[in-house]
Amino acid sequence: MSKPETYEFTPAEDLDEEYDDAPDAGNNGWSAAPTVGEQQLEERAALRRVAGLSTELEDITEVEYRQLRLERVVLVGVWTEGTAAQSDASMAELAALAETAGSEVLDALIQRRDKPDKSTYLGSGKAEELRAIVLETGADTVICDGELSPAQLTALEKVVKVKVIDRTALILDIFAQHATSREGKAQVSLAQMEYMLPRLRGWGESMSRQAGGRAGSNGGVGLRGPGETKIETDRRRIRERMAKLRREIRDMKTARDTKRAKRSASGIPQVAIVGYTNAGKSSLMNALTDAGILVQDALFATLDPTTRRAALEDGREVVFTDTVGFVRHLPTQLVEAFRSTLEEVTGADLLLHVVDGSDPLPDQQIKAVREVITDVLKESKTPAPPEFLVVNKIDALDPLELTQLRGWLPDAAFVSARTGEGLDQLRDRLGQILGGLDVEVSVLLPYTRGDLLARIHADGKILSSEHEESGTRVRARVPNSLAGQLVEYANAGAPASE
Repeated sequence: MSKPETYEFTPAEDLDEEYDDAPDAGNNGWSAAPTVGEQQLEERAALRRVAGLSTELEDITEVEYRQLRLERVVLVGVWTEGTAAQSDASMAELAALAETAGSEVLDALIQRRDKPDKSTYLGSGKAEELRAIVLETGADTVICDGELSPAQLTALEKVVKVKVIDRTALILDIFAQHATSREGKAQVSLAQMEYMLPRLRGWGESMSRQAGGRAGSNGGVGLRGPGETKIETDRRRIRERMAKLRREIRDMKTARDTKRAKRSASGIPQVAIVGYTNAGKSSLMNALTDAGILVQDALFATLDPTTRRAALEDGREVVFTDTVGFVRHLPTQLVEAFRSTLEEVTGADLLLHVVDGSDPLPDQQIKAVREVITDVLKESKTPAPPEFLVVNKIDALDPLELTQLRGWLPDAAFVSARTGEGLDQLRDRLGQILGGLDVEVSVLLPYTRGDLLARIHADGKILSSEHEESGTRVRARVPNSLAGQLVEYANAGAPASE
């Protein structure tokens, strides 16, 4: 999913360069160095699953802790509200999530109900039908399109007799595979433990008790009493580990806040790229800044925020931050664990909201993203930054679909990060929007503050300038953050105004 000037940017030229032995005529006999994203993509492709080699026990009741080894899966959903198209889209998204996690989808089952069954999620009759489908297809895992309670998971597993996981566990598994930074791994670990804690189950020795200190046992001195079960010990250790992870994330949040404050103090406009997962945020980031970050046609391909600086057509410098993608019903554990990362939107001057134009329900994507952003802003008690919609992947649309989208979103920019179509117009629109966020100031700068005058030239637009005995009188339009630093030099007769 941030390394500036004073703020630790990671420019492309600082990256280690690696060259292939094979010459390339287009580059003086050398092949171009792979980007960070290309290296990460190659690393992911280097690991593949081999079918038919699983040795997992058939009787799940003999397994104390189960790991997600998704191979051949059947999808299950309960349609409680919305249209049939929305229900089908939700199942298609679940299938994409399952494939991203490394599994093969064999079949899918949707049941129309007012609400999920409290016992088995589907109801006893449909659960038996699901068992028949599992036997027919040879599936070893059932994935439910919702968050199941521990009791529902246990009851459904007893009926279908294969491993059952829910949507939340599936997304957590994908995050665990794709997290690369220290902060990202800590956030995913915390979310997994929060999810796992109420779902710990034990059989056999897990329910046996360790030695206690009370009378009533035949074990002799030091071995009397019921003591604590192994599963209770595991829960205590998980809670201790969660407390440690929270402290680590809190410390990393402090460092992130410091970097964000330095970027804000620089006066350079901050643009946060947000959007639904796989909407093309990373592709757009690469197209605007040549960041070279990972691009993959998969859900949640990138999790760690990436910050790069770029110049617009008018010469104005802008800092772009690529954030983690969102999804419908994003697990609350992930929202809480990734809150420090999601808070990148709170310090932004503009939200660049990327929408997948090829998605059959783009309005649902926009709604899901705005819900998460609203929760984050409400928690941090900060006002919402302006939002600018960018519809991506227009190269995948036919002219009629594109015309309909333009009519529905008349103020949005329409681009293709893959082909480059519409990017020049997007840069122009960004310049206009960021220019509109500037404020007009009239200041008298002493000659000793040449640094501020240079900042005005670099980040603002000079309207008039003249030299006087006590300093340089300047009237200019500058970013809000820079205007705050110029307040003490404001001309009493011409106060700063928007």
